[in-house]
Amino acid sequence: MLTSLFTDHYELTMLQAALASGAAHRPSVFEAFARRLPEGRRYGVVAGTGRLLEGLKNFHFDEAQLKFLSDTKVVNKETLSFLENFKFTGEITGYAEGELYFPNSPILTVRSTFAEACVIETYILSILNHDSAIASAASRMIASAGTRPCIEMGSRRTHEESAVAAARAAIIAGFDSTSNLEAGARYGIKTVGTSAHSFTLLHDSEEAAFTAQVNSLGKDTTLLVDTYDVEAGVRTAVKVGGPKLGGVRLDSGDLIAQAGWVRELLDDLGNWNTKITVTSDLDEYAIAALASAPVDSYGVGTALVTGSGHPTASMVYKLVARQDSAGQWIPVAKAAANKTSVGGRKHAIRQLNERNRATAEVVSLSEFSTGGPERKLSIPFVTNGEIDESYIGASGVQKARARHYASIQEMPGVARKLQRGEPVIPTIMRED
Repeated sequence: MLTSLFTDHYELTMLQAALASGAAHRPSVFEAFARRLPEGRRYGVVAGTGRLLEGLKNFHFDEAQLKFLSDTKVVNKETLSFLENFKFTGEITGYAEGELYFPNSPILTVRSTFAEACVIETYILSILNHDSAIASAASRMIASAGTRPCIEMGSRRTHEESAVAAARAAIIAGFDSTSNLEAGARYGIKTVGTSAHSFTLLHDSEEAAFTAQVNSLGKDTTLLVDTYDVEAGVRTAVKVGGPKLGGVRLDSGDLIAQAGWVRELLDDLGNWNTKITVTSDLDEYAIAALASAPVDSYGVGTALVTGSGHPTASMVYKLVARQDSAGQWIPVAKAAANKTSVGGRKHAIRQLNERNRATAEVVSLSEFSTGGPERKLSIPFVTNGEIDESYIGASGVQKARARHYASIQEMPGVARKLQRGEPVIPTIMRED
């Protein structure tokens, strides 16, 4: 699918005016960053980079798109001529997908002509803002869940393409699997699912429904036991599935209390190995509250795909440097109140202590070393228009998942707690 019209009208009108002034081809540097984290959050998670690179491969204009822009008079003939041959030929570097970020971290850097960087602005922000918000929420849920697996199951609570992106972002942050088949097909993600209440209601009795499911899917399936009466449902599930029944799912009521007595009932009936999955509007706080309950896994939907109260990462994309008519690089910055930016291309390092725990995010206008244990944060994604495809597809997802796990392990232990507070490590802006 072509991605070039996933942009704002004013990107192309800026392009038109810049072409007219002669400034469109000036070498420029843009950066994507977040001025602040959502209130109370301790860190953010970079996600969406692989999807961005996938889309950049298809960011060009075909005849139908050019006709639309012409018929609706969005741009003039000269601009249409430029767009007819559009292909990004610049450089993109940034934080690895799955990496943690903090206020003013230079998450993504685009170096190209103004024209090329301008046209892809909206596409960059729409992907990074959505996917990073989901991954940041998912990471907190994984921290609350501990060793218990989380299942992403929010497809019916968001746009169909957002559902795929959300599933991908959740897996990067540590979720075990998804209910979304398209996400499984595109990114090699494990998919799971058994039945809903409608399946039970379809049959003449709960026992008939459970029997049909077990006969079809095997005894290691998970039976939904709260369509009618939970205790009766558990007893019927054990009657049908026997001691090898894989699991039961609880989707309503007081999950903490219910999980306790359901576990006791299963054990009394001889089903010591039958697992309990809980669902029903879970978020990171509900998962944390269930920590002492005998639960084996969590299914998370609405809260996850809406960023658990923060549906955007609030990233911005700003011009930070450009060449002047003499070919000299000039730092530029926005000075408006509450929306300031820092001019100049940034370089970032994660400062570590002797135990390889992160102590600060250090950002400078020149390449540097802190002189102690450290890790450089920016890596190349696109060089002279050539995309590094190792960050795309199923392998890219697994690479991002591994990076997220390593980054979390690198943080102080407080990063895994839900208490509201300042970023878990400070961002230090060097003036050199």
